[in-house]
Amino acid sequence: MAAISFKALAVARPSPSFSSPSSRPVFALSVPRRFPAQLVPHRSPRICCSAVSVSAPVSVADLDIAGVAAAVVGTKPTVLVSEKLGEAGLEVLRGFTNVECAYNLSPEELRAKIPLCDALIVRSGTKVTRELFEAAGGRLKVVGRAGVGIDNVDLQAAIEFGCLVVNAPTANTVAAAEHGIALLAAMARNVAQADASVKAGKWQRNKFVGVSLVGKTLAVMGFGKVGSEVARRAKGLGMHVIAHDPYAPADRARAIGVELVSFDEAISTSDFISLHMPLTPATAKVFNDETFAKMKKGVRIVNVARGGVIDEDALVRALDSGTVAQAALDVFTEEPPAKDSKLVQHPNVTVTPHLGASTVEAQEGVAIEIAEAVVGALKGELAATAVNAPMVPAEVLAELAPYAVLAEKLGRLAVQLVAGGSGIKGVKIVYASARDTDEVDTRILRAMITKGLIEPISSVFVNIVNADYIAKERGLRISEERIPHDGSPDVPLGFIQVHLAGVESKFASAISDSGEIRLEGKVKDGIPHLTLVGSFGVDVSLERNIILCRQVDQPGMIGRVGSILGDKNVNVNFMSVGRTGLGKQAIMAIGVDEEPDKETLKKIGQVPAVEEFAFLKL
Repeated sequence: MAAISFKALAVARPSPSFSSPSSRPVFALSVPRRFPAQLVPHRSPRICCSAVSVSAPVSVADLDIAGVAAAVVGTKPTVLVSEKLGEAGLEVLRGFTNVECAYNLSPEELRAKIPLCDALIVRSGTKVTRELFEAAGGRLKVVGRAGVGIDNVDLQAAIEFGCLVVNAPTANTVAAAEHGIALLAAMARNVAQADASVKAGKWQRNKFVGVSLVGKTLAVMGFGKVGSEVARRAKGLGMHVIAHDPYAPADRARAIGVELVSFDEAISTSDFISLHMPLTPATAKVFNDETFAKMKKGVRIVNVARGGVIDEDALVRALDSGTVAQAALDVFTEEPPAKDSKLVQHPNVTVTPHLGASTVEAQEGVAIEIAEAVVGALKGELAATAVNAPMVPAEVLAELAPYAVLAEKLGRLAVQLVAGGSGIKGVKIVYASARDTDEVDTRILRAMITKGLIEPISSVFVNIVNADYIAKERGLRISEERIPHDGSPDVPLGFIQVHLAGVESKFASAISDSGEIRLEGKVKDGIPHLTLVGSFGVDVSLERNIILCRQVDQPGMIGRVGSILGDKNVNVNFMSVGRTGLGKQAIMAIGVDEEPDKETLKKIGQVPAVEEFAFLKL
């Protein structure tokens, strides 16, 4: 049995009542029942619908968001495109959203527009800051970066505001790799300088003698998608390729014929260095006076990644001293660089204006990739390219989707059972599975239970992006426990239990023998079911609302309660009875399509054999 726990903050205290636990707008989305998608909440005015499905940054629902958005809100989501995007991508967006293209906005103009937008698409030029998220007022739910790097987006602020950030990491991979190889060859053979010379009317063949690539050692710094593609092409040119990347799998490097080495070994033994690392606090100016001093004299450097990984003043000094013979740069710390930049004007430097992804094919591919990711996120689907949410493979996501629905519903039921003033401090989640501990990824499930617990009693929206942060902020301590189950390993989970410790319950029978509110649920034929309340076994579909009754086990109880509901035109869709023994106590769990009025609920409570009851709204 493995236990996982993390700290998080105390949930607000309001006590749920028989009425709707929250009158806040809720945006529920849906997808086919076999593959429910998680809902992305929307703060537009007065939206209300039942949550019934799940998948990525937020709510769980069971409808197509396009239909729900149009029918409930009366309008499509709005996407602001702040930098030029290919027409193919705009067409994808227009099929589902209202698109506004507004380029070259000042930060002030962008902040003025953002409160009216559900999504924002940028390239590298727009800074998506904390101030921008604050100005959005909670409406902005997706930021799409049309490209790979996301250093212009404040990811911590995005997490805190529950905004999903997606990028387009694959469409421009080949284009960037090809440009890296083009700069490598152009630098080695002085193509740009020779071109300028000939166009100036000169013929200086002896001045532009280059160096050969074959047999030389290329160090690829960052062995991700682009770096590995550069390595493949360099191998084809007859180069010996080494690479440094602390996260690169050794088997992938071996498959290409590349040796993974340490940072110092890579920079000290190579003839050419090609940079393909992201810009992070750890990589900012990682190429500086100290690292240049460790390089082989006469090394040549190519950068098609991020300008900020190089200390540009230090590079100028290394060029002047001859430590670095040449540099070919597509990116700069500030873009565009100053016209009088010593680096740009250096005779041994070849420069291009950030053209790594600038091919017709790549531009169209990036536009389509980011548009599809943004639309998917607005539909409630967890994008595979999400950069601030758990990266869960699509097949795992599909398998866990119905359990994510179950998880949120168990959370929603549990919080409504808490008596007013108790407050929730500690939550234990128990997962039963026939699989090994590390074979079930529970991050999404934990996020959805957190969502179900917090949203009904607070004004915040919780999603997979910000669930842990919101829980920690509210002092909610959550622990996870996994226990073995006798079921089939083909099924990821036998059941999920939610335990709330140290609280009073408005439905005493929900308290287990250990003194905790305890609920258990299973997925049956893709549908979530409630299977345990306290110590009472039940079996009721969690498709609508639920009435729980504890009564003396005697004939006619189902008929009496059913008649009360039928007289008020409340349709019963499911009913289950669990009991401690013949003629003793029993719990009746009734699924109802509508919310009974207070008078109807009062009549149920007045049935002599009914000892307690609770209405729980899903």
